Amino acid sequence: MPIAIGPLLFGISFGLLAKRVGMGPAASIVFSATTFAGSAQLAAVSVLGAGGSVVAAIVAAAFLNARYMPMGIAAAFVFRGGWWRRLLEAQLIVDESWALAGRGGRFRREVLIAVGLLIYVLWIAGTVIGAVAGDRLGKPSDYGLDAAFAALFLGLAAPTLRGRRARVAAALGGAIVLLLLPFTPAGVPLVAASAACLLGLRR
Repeated sequence: MPIAIGPLLFGISFGLLAKRVGMGPAASIVFSATTFAGSAQLAAVSVLGAGGSVVAAIVAAAFLNARYMPMGIAAAFVFRGGWWRRLLEAQLIVDESWALAGRGGRFRREVLIAVGLLIYVLWIAGTVIGAVAGDRLGKPSDYGLDAAFAALFLGLAAPTLRGRRARVAAALGGAIVLLLLPFTPAGVPLVAASAACLLGLRR
């Protein structure tokens, strides 16, 4: 139950932000229902809201969601049945469901699916509230949600910064963003920083 508040509030903030950048209620609700990737969706609409291109928004979101590849591989053995069933159940892998399902050292399928479904419903419900009642709720900055977006991304990064190599990669990514921000279109600094970190990881 403690984790249930987060997806609802961030769903509302996504609906608000999507409305502010010109996305209609139907579009933002369908976006949440079909994509179900909170941080990536927030990144995408933030890039669009800053005047970035659709391509930059998509690439930024894809880089941000790249973390689900190793997470999915780690939990793959719990899914059963045909490929279509495994594919559908795997869509419920989000940070919270993955972490809670693997707390005992071995992934529990029922926990992963139950938590994933709960967060899916709350994320869409929050999006509906933010998108439909956005005019009455005001702007994200009225509630400090503009700062909450940055806090969300910092929270996602924090658990990965335990090693020196990870901290160097994060510092490099931040430096690239600061250097490119005044000279390049919105979204390009984030894509460049993400690409640089991935290249460093490959090396």
